[in-house]
This record gives sequence, C-alpha cells and structure tokens, in this order.
Amino acid sequence: MRHVHAFGDDALGDRDGVGIATAIAGGEISAAEALEAALARIDAVEPHLNAVAVDDRERARKRAVGEGIPGGSFAGVPSIIKNNTLFEGLPVGNGSAAMPDLPAKGNEPFTEQLLSTGVNIVGASTLPAFGLTATTEFVDREPTRNPWNTDYSAGASSGGSAALVAAGALPLAHGNDGGGSIRIPAAACGLVGLKPSRGRVEPSPTGRILPVDIISNGILSRTVRDTAHFIDDAERFRAPEGLPRVGLVEGPGTRRLRIGLITDTVTGAPIDDDTATAMTEVVELLTSLGHHVESTPVPLDETFVRQFTDYWSMLAFTMDRAGKLMVGKDFDKAALDPFTRGLARRYARAFWRTPATIIGLKRATAKFRTVFDRFDLLLSPTLSHTVPRIGYLDPGGDFDVIFERLVHYVAYTPANNTSGTPAMNLPLGRTSDGRPLGIHFGADLGRERLLLELAFELEAAQPFARIQES
Repeated sequence: MRHVHAFGDDALGDRDGVGIATAIAGGEISAAEALEAALARIDAVEPHLNAVAVDDRERARKRAVGEGIPGGSFAGVPSIIKNNTLFEGLPVGNGSAAMPDLPAKGNEPFTEQLLSTGVNIVGASTLPAFGLTATTEFVDREPTRNPWNTDYSAGASSGGSAALVAAGALPLAHGNDGGGSIRIPAAACGLVGLKPSRGRVEPSPTGRILPVDIISNGILSRTVRDTAHFIDDAERFRAPEGLPRVGLVEGPGTRRLRIGLITDTVTGAPIDDDTATAMTEVVELLTSLGHHVESTPVPLDETFVRQFTDYWSMLAFTMDRAGKLMVGKDFDKAALDPFTRGLARRYARAFWRTPATIIGLKRATAKFRTVFDRFDLLLSPTLSHTVPRIGYLDPGGDFDVIFERLVHYVAYTPANNTSGTPAMNLPLGRTSDGRPLGIHFGADLGRERLLLELAFELEAAQPFARIQES
C-alpha cells in the first residue's frame, strides 16, 4: 500500500498541536472531541501501520472530560508516549517479549515534564527491542510501517510515534534519542525531530546511570512551531542547569549563519544519489537565503565508530546479563531477539576495551565541538542513504550483515548523542519516488535557539511535504 493517512474534516483537521490547543482554549472544539477524532484516526490507520504498543484510551477519555489535564501549550491535545518510558499504569514493554507485562507503578521525571505541556496520553507507541536498532521491526510481531509507503521502514527507535504523527492520527508524539532515535524516524516519515542538548530536559533513568549519557527525550511533530513550544514548556517545568534558556522561539532569526557542510560519512561509505541531490538543493536554498555554506571534513574518525558501537553493544549486554536484576524476576532472557543477543555477544568479545571506550568518547566530544569554533551550525544528511524497505534491517537476520548495514546507515547521528549537542531533522528532501528524505542540522551545546530559528526560516521558504497532499 502506498499512502496511509487519516487527515480529514473532523475536530483535528490539519492543525498542529498548538493549533488544536488554541481551538480547545477558544471553545471551537472540546478536549473530548479532539480525543475522539484522534482515536478514530488511530483506528483507521493502525491496521496498516502497527504503531500502537498499548492502548490506553479509556483513561484518556476520563482525563478529557475531567480535571486531569494541566495547562500548557498542548492543553487537551491527544498524544502518545514511547513504550520505553514509565507512565503510571502502563506496562513498559520496550519492544521485547522478554519484558514482563506489568504496569508501571509511577511516572519517571520526564513523563511529568511531558505531561506539564498539557498532552492527553492515549497509549504507548512501538519501538524495536530496547531501541537498539534503526527500524521498528520485530521477530515475533508485525513491523511498524511507514505511512508514506508501507513497504518501507518507519525508522526507529521512535518509529511508532513517527508513523502516527506522519499519518495524521496525532499531531505530535513523544520520542527519545540515544543514537538518532528521534531524528531517524523523523527523516523516514517526513517530520521535525529535535534531539535537545544533554540537560535540556529531564534525563531518563538509564541515562542517569550511564558513564556517558547518550539519551535525550523530546517529541516528533509536523511543524517547527510545535517543537519550539515543547522546548519552552519543558524549560518552564524545569529550568536547565548549566545551559542558556532557549525561551519560546516564534520565527526566523535575522542573523545570517556560517554553516559547515558535511557529506562524507565517518564510516567512509558514500551517500546515495537521492541523498546527494537533496543536499545540493538544500545548500542552494540556504545560499539563496543569505547563509554561508562551506564544506568541512567530518570532525571524527573510524575510532569513534568503534567506540560508539562498543558502547551501544554494552547496552544490549546489560539487558542480556542483568535483565532480571534490572527489571525483576519476570524478565525472560530466553525471549531476547537475535539482534539483541548478537550485540551482547559482540560486547562480550570486547568488554576489556570499555574504560578506553568511555575515555575515547569523552575525548571525541571535545574534538567534535571544535568545529563550532568556525561554524554556527553543521549540515549533513540525516541518514547516509534513503530509508530501506522492511526486511533490510531485519532483527532476525544474519547479525554481522545487519550490524554492518546499520553502522553505515546511521553514520551521521550518533556524534550528537555522545557529545550531548542538539541536532534536528527537517523534512526538506524527497526521494525520486516521492518519499521523505531528512536533512540534519547540528549546533553546539545549548544552541537550540539557532536550530529552531533556522528551521522556521526553512519551513517558510520551502514548506514541508504533507502526506495528504502527495
């Protein structure tokens, strides 16, 4: 099936989250009407997309007619939380059959921050097992599919959230990003996806204990405006320590920027023709707007690739060897998928490198950030090639083959996770067959305002493609 979407003439229309909240606040629609429209849309697309891990509509209905929704930019707006994040009453499945089906006993800090924006959570969205890969596919259930073309991946690990937002079922959705997991599905599904600076939002429980916290929470949205409001609301909930406040960004900046262009991948693999064409077009657009774009080498080398993949493998090893200790006695190690087990085996062979890996990643942060001595922002593709078909990154496939494919595919995004710097996908490109192609912008630590101002400018100059118009 080619396009799957649920946009129509209902209470949601084609509004973004801020637009829906404004309509609710003005009495044009009610929170209950917005919710019912969203639920009807989810029901229309879910048989094709498989993007919902847990349905929690009855509690959402009670909140919509009661006093359970706080104020905020998205007061009463239906949304969804990724199913690796504690939301009281919902089981946290982490995309794996190894996880017990037990409801969370409370909210984690970021959940409270997300709820402070006013969203009404309708359930939990799908992710691949423990968020360890870049496609939302499984060995024991149907994959989450891309609404632009259901033969293709929706990206990952926030793939379910991205699919629902792109299909118009929800205006915005929660995601988190440990190696590109907001930006990759945003690129796959034609969305705005910002990974905030480390410390901008509440850290995840896993991130708090990691020697290098690579995980950032955020949202996927169809408009820059929604992402800007999320950041402002998040700061109102908890002022970030050691970072400048972003505040509410409401439009383009006036300053012309120095932008470093990176097209070479850190792995040395070439980008494909569609991606190269999209990059050329974006450079031309930026230049026409008065920005200075200059090629610059990748500020990292293949040592970084090995260190990041070792660190990534360590997360799988932890679940494989300590799942019962971390999750509880009901954790079923035997139900881990082949890809998770393969990553765990890979780490077991290289665990002795861990101290050097951690030191190396911290040194790579300093090296990566030196590029911002010359440039305000970095520009690159989000992915090294266009989004693949379902099966290309099959978690049940030959591990060595799938691992190598993944490393080349996600070559651009991990540096921002290890360095803690903010980065954003914008849906500025299209493939030769009309699917979205993501463009990646990165900034130095704490410089989200620059990213958002440029995003507003680019959105106005080249409006993002909409699935209902394609």
